[in-house]
Amino acid sequence: MKYTHKTRDIKQQEIQLPITIDCDVLRAAQRIYRSYCVLYPKNDRQPCGIAINRKNKQGQIIFRKKPILLPGESFISTNQLEIEVH
Repeated sequence: MKYTHKTRDIKQQEIQLPITIDCDVLRAAQRIYRSYCVLYPKNDRQPCGIAINRKNKQGQIIFRKKPILLPGESFISTNQLEIEVH
């Protein structure tokens, strides 16, 4: 019987931790995303999410899977944008 040792490359693993998002920030990101969808309904590029400033609620559409964020910004993925906020 032959045993093999399997090593895990941490760089290849994507760790997905639950992230808590402020409801006001999420609503602002959803408004930005909806505005984008209305202005560019037939755009071939699908955004990955929104980078949004947590204080002033200003944000921008992000097309990269791993965005570079400024201090005070959060990234909200398009999957998170589809959540209903009450």
